[in-house]
Amino acid sequence: MNIAPDQIRNIKSNTALDRVHMGHTEIIYFKKENGLSYALCTLFENSKLWIQSSNNGKDGFVETYKILQGRVNVEYKGETHEFSEGNILDVADHDDTFTLYGNTETDILITMSKDEFESSFFATRLLQKEAEAIEEVDGYTYMHCHRIKEYSIELYKRMKLPAEGIGILNWGAYFHDIGKLAIPYQILNKKAKLTSEEWEIMKSHTTVGAWMMRNHEISWLKKSAFIVEQHHERFDGNGYPYGLKGDDISIEASIVSVVDSFDAMTTDRIYRDALSIQTAISELEKGRGTQFHPEVVTAFLSMLEEQDFKWR
Repeated sequence: MNIAPDQIRNIKSNTALDRVHMGHTEIIYFKKENGLSYALCTLFENSKLWIQSSNNGKDGFVETYKILQGRVNVEYKGETHEFSEGNILDVADHDDTFTLYGNTETDILITMSKDEFESSFFATRLLQKEAEAIEEVDGYTYMHCHRIKEYSIELYKRMKLPAEGIGILNWGAYFHDIGKLAIPYQILNKKAKLTSEEWEIMKSHTTVGAWMMRNHEISWLKKSAFIVEQHHERFDGNGYPYGLKGDDISIEASIVSVVDSFDAMTTDRIYRDALSIQTAISELEKGRGTQFHPEVVTAFLSMLEEQDFKWR
């Protein structure tokens, strides 16, 4: 299928079309025919998109990404190639993760087998609304969940962990604080120090969140529940809810713990102003091997250094 620039503009301006805005990408579902779904994905400049094939061994499965406008670098198994207008990425028969880095704002045509596309798209649209609700009650900016997800995935890849775990980390990181939907607002956004009773209620967001994931109407979220449950455990065993220690804590939760802590420190909250990047780095170094998994801290700080210590 070819789409002209004026058709792209019409799709983007058509508010009747179903769409999902996921931080640095927007996907608009505009057509379905002959067992295929067609969607326009806009990857914003200097942003990333991770793609894992939705194929579950189905014969005749289709999943392609065609560059309509713009340029992206596509990284796969350590090799990077630039894709521009007209290039097509076919991921149907690949089981590893493709990472697309937007060199410019890039419009991409997604063509996928209808059943698999709609299952993923409409589930994601529902989850997007829940993520927005978490950010609203927790006093964070709209992009908090997206930052935790994106930096967690980049860190996971940097540590060369198994590619099949990225999808699990994606949703565990994105919904690490889903349990805060059950915490009373006056506790969640209290400026003064919490009482011991209030602190116990606050800590319950880990176990409540894991329960919510395991009982969610979208069944595949249960695979990520352990990340939600463990992301406040400490490497020295003094965390919560179970006091897990060292490698008893999943590496995925250890990654989310570091990324979430750094983001929290560098974000204005209702009870304090944001810390500087350097102060937050010092806090991570101070907590290396006590609060935080030492290898995760090392990898995270290396990643920050390569990004010239820019955040967001």
